[in-house]
Amino acid sequence: MKNYKHTINLQYYHSPCGELVLASVGDELCLCDWKDNPCAERNIRRLVSCLNAELKIETSHVSNETRRQLEEYFAGNRKVFSIPLHPVGTDFQLQVWKALLNIPYGATRSYKQIATSIGRPEAVRAVARAIGANGISILIPCHRVIGSNRSLTGYAGGLEAKRLLLEIEKNE
Repeated sequence: MKNYKHTINLQYYHSPCGELVLASVGDELCLCDWKDNPCAERNIRRLVSCLNAELKIETSHVSNETRRQLEEYFAGNRKVFSIPLHPVGTDFQLQVWKALLNIPYGATRSYKQIATSIGRPEAVRAVARAIGANGISILIPCHRVIGSNRSLTGYAGGLEAKRLLLEIEKNE
């Protein structure tokens, strides 16, 4: 029997954009991912492995608070989240995700702008891969990243979800 260091509490949340998987470890959110996204399963496995954790389908204070804040966000009543986050990734991924947190509500940035903001203007493709690996969607706002030509580009929740999230923020 494996001796786990942590427990990851997992629950599902039906949002206006689709079914989300919320996961917390301790008092921090470590996952807000799209249930039907093929990468969601990979992100869960990464959390279990990196955190030496077992999964439990169980609510937690953090996931309940995340649901509440997401509901406020979808209703247009929240612009900033106050959930403590626990992203799990490489140093480069963490640097990119931190840059995403600096994109203001209602604003967008290109992959090139993100790469430049972290001092790696030549690393646009690597930045795009790091953004694609973000396991805390919406709260780490990868939906605010668009193509240099202002086009909507890939999004784990699908382009329709990305469009809806940007619409919510545009209407404020």
